[in-house]
Amino acid sequence: MLLLTRKLGENIRIGDDVKITIVEVKGNHVKLGIDAPPSVKVHREEIYERIQQENRRAQALREAGGTPNGETGAARPSGAQGNPPSRPENGRESKP
Repeated sequence: MLLLTRKLGENIRIGDDVKITIVEVKGNHVKLGIDAPPSVKVHREEIYERIQQENRRAQALREAGGTPNGETGAARPSGAQGNPPSRPENGRESKP
């Protein structure tokens, strides 16, 4: 693990496409700004873990012949789109 010390307003670069900026420091909380292309998914750890668990659950259901929403593979009615996405359009988390 690489450990870095940065001050307010300073940056960290990851490759050519990702820039992390120290935006705010209050006590033991640090607010980071992350500038990355849309193809790079950025999540808080707890959200990432939830996504991984859901992916594993969906894979297990597919292997058992079901679907994640409890259907048994039957086609949806014409025009049914399912639930809307639960994340911002840019695919990134916005709250700490």
